[in-house]
Amino acid sequence: MPELPDITLYIEALEKRTAGAALDGVRLNSPFLLRTALPPLEYLIGKKVTAVFSIGKRIVLAFEDDLFAVLHLMIAGRLHWKERGAKLAGKSALAAFDFSSGTLLLTEAGTKRRASLHLFDSTSGLQEIDPGGLNVLTCTLDQFSERLQSENHTLKRALTDPRILSGIGNSYSDEILWQAKLSPAALTSRLSRPDLLKLFDAVRTTLTTWTERLRSQTGDGFPEQVTAFRPEMAVHGRYQLPCPRCGSPVQRIRYADNETDYCVTCQTGGKLLSDRALSRLLGSDWPKTLDALESLSRKYKTGK
Repeated sequence: MPELPDITLYIEALEKRTAGAALDGVRLNSPFLLRTALPPLEYLIGKKVTAVFSIGKRIVLAFEDDLFAVLHLMIAGRLHWKERGAKLAGKSALAAFDFSSGTLLLTEAGTKRRASLHLFDSTSGLQEIDPGGLNVLTCTLDQFSERLQSENHTLKRALTDPRILSGIGNSYSDEILWQAKLSPAALTSRLSRPDLLKLFDAVRTTLTTWTERLRSQTGDGFPEQVTAFRPEMAVHGRYQLPCPRCGSPVQRIRYADNETDYCVTCQTGGKLLSDRALSRLLGSDWPKTLDALESLSRKYKTGK
């Protein structure tokens, strides 16, 4: 799912291309994309874009007469800017928004249709889709600490909960925790003041650094290389590759469609975190350290 750095680049690119431009038409290729009945989609036709902004991981196109189109890309949704009138080609193409300045295409890889479009005719209506997460780039340390510790969760869950913090997902939460040298399984209620400061700094540093990096890579173009896995990342998507700080092999916990990647040496004091599926399978044989994991691996490979 595109997170704050990618969403920021989408916002900036759309502002340059659509601000003041009129929406000439919308072509839908999926009946499941539009999730609201009122106002009708036709109300947007002929209206000019007055602003582009985000609500969490959602992208909002504001139009004249207090009309708003809200796009939620979910995991596999992506945006593309094309010449005006570009075709909706292939099953992945969900919608085309034809502006006087060009066409915005929405695509979604795979067969699950999770991306959505909501329409609203008032600013108060936008509150319906706002999960309420704290803006991590504008809040204070005290606000951050209070929100993070308002409920007792693991750090991984707290960072990725849109009701707690805004714009952070699976990818950058791993990078933030690696930067802060904190375990993804640590409980928010047990964080010390120094830990909270480390995490606060890591959140802001990681997100701003990656936004600047992606902005530099994209230049004046439209962001097309939006992905959850980047080779420059420290731990996310780098299972068994060396940690860039200490050289230990990166470990992971897999659950459902997500995974948590972390460094045993830098983040958990040498302790392997339990993978729900594997630890249940291995029971008391579950290794607790890297040495034990290597020993178990040799055992299964050699049969000794």
